[in-house]
Order: sequence, then C-alpha cells, then structure tokens
Amino acid sequence: MKIVVCVSHVPDTATKINVGSDGKTIDQNGVTYVVNPYDEFAIEEALKTKEKSGGEVVIVSVGTDKNKDTIRKALAMGADSAVLLKDENYRDSFAVAKALAEEIKAQDARIIFFGKQSVDYDNSITGQMTAEMLGYNCVTVVVRLEIDGDKVTAEREIEGGKEVVETSLPVVITAQKGLNEPRYASLKGIMQAKKKKIEEKDAAAADNNLEIVKMFKPAPKAPGKIVGEDVSAVPELVRLLREEAKVI
Repeated sequence: MKIVVCVSHVPDTATKINVGSDGKTIDQNGVTYVVNPYDEFAIEEALKTKEKSGGEVVIVSVGTDKNKDTIRKALAMGADSAVLLKDENYRDSFAVAKALAEEIKAQDARIIFFGKQSVDYDNSITGQMTAEMLGYNCVTVVVRLEIDGDKVTAEREIEGGKEVVETSLPVVITAQKGLNEPRYASLKGIMQAKKKKIEEKDAAAADNNLEIVKMFKPAPKAPGKIVGEDVSAVPELVRLLREEAKVI
C-alpha cells in the first residue's frame, strides 16, 4: 500500500521576512527555507503507519528545484521515495491541490497525510481540497490516529474540546501538533537520502482562483503608556480604557 505525504517548502518562522520590490512577494534575500513544521507530524505519522502495517511512503511536493532540500529532509527521516511536481510560478491552494490530486491518483495511494496548514499562507485548506478532488474521506487537525485494515479512527481538535470520528480508507489526514513526536534524521538516514530517487514531473495545469494584490507588514504597535504608579492612577486608567482603548 502506498502512503503519500504532501510537504511544503516554507520560510523558517525565525527568519525575518521583508516584502519584495514588487509588493506582491517576499524578498528572498537572507530567507531560510525549511520543511513546513506541521508536515513533520504528517511525515512521522506516515512512517509509523508503514512500520505498523507495511507499505511505501512517498513524499510529494509542488514547487521548484529548491524544494529538493525539504524533500531530502523527509527522505532522511525514512520516507522511501519522492516526487517533485515542478512549477516556477505562484500557485494558490486550489492549484496546488489540483496538482497533488492528479499525482495521488497516479500513485494509487489510499492514505494521504498533510500538515494541518502551511506556516507561510496559513490557509488550512489544501488537504481538504485535495480530498474533495479525489473523492476521499477527510479528517482534519488530527491529534490521535488508528488505522486497522480499512477502518480509520481519529481524534481531532475542535473549539473547546476534542471529538473522535470513524471513517474508512481511502482517507486524507491533516496532522496537528500533538499527534506524535517527529523523529530526528540519523546520520545513516541522511546518507541514504542522498541516494534515494526524487522523480521530477511537470505539475498538472490549473488556473489560480486567488490573486495576491498586495503584501505589507502590519502597522507597528503603539508604544505603552504609564499613567501612574499607585492607586491614584486608577481613575485615569479607567478613563483611558473607556475613551481611548474603548475596551470597557
């Protein structure tokens, strides 16, 4: 059985991001890229599923040759092979999902893992869109997973609590922090990853439904204000909260 993990190549969250000169993209100078953090939970869960039930773990990513660095890290963790769906142009979530769905069909995979969202655009919809295009069942923000034959039992986070759902294969799972503890790549795994195959294909054509009109940084926060140091400042504090901050 093939298990596919869809991974994103994203800026490190510790990297300082600046808007590019075109006002629509980020300035690439000094930006470090990494495996999307939520995708690490997806990779780990795919590897655990393989170790329990057998199969082959295939990494699939949409992007440019730069994505190979991210793919190699996934291979070093223990994935068997990878496919890079090449496209030099910007793709929105729909266009990414279209490319992934076409490749997953070709792979005939029955278990698909995503991170719950990518930390660059934070749309949190690519996994769901891919599942819809495939006609697969889908469970999101999963924090516990059991697969027994074709039966899938998943615990997922909801507002104010958690819920347990049951479904069946084929299925798309989007992983949330807490699902597992991603393993570190061993030296042996890193060396083996250099020899593992990354198949390159043109990403399936798809039109974007979203256009980035403008990127800009949020306005800086207003400086703090000290209105006093003892109980005598309380009336003025209350007045400012009511009239300026308008929170009471």
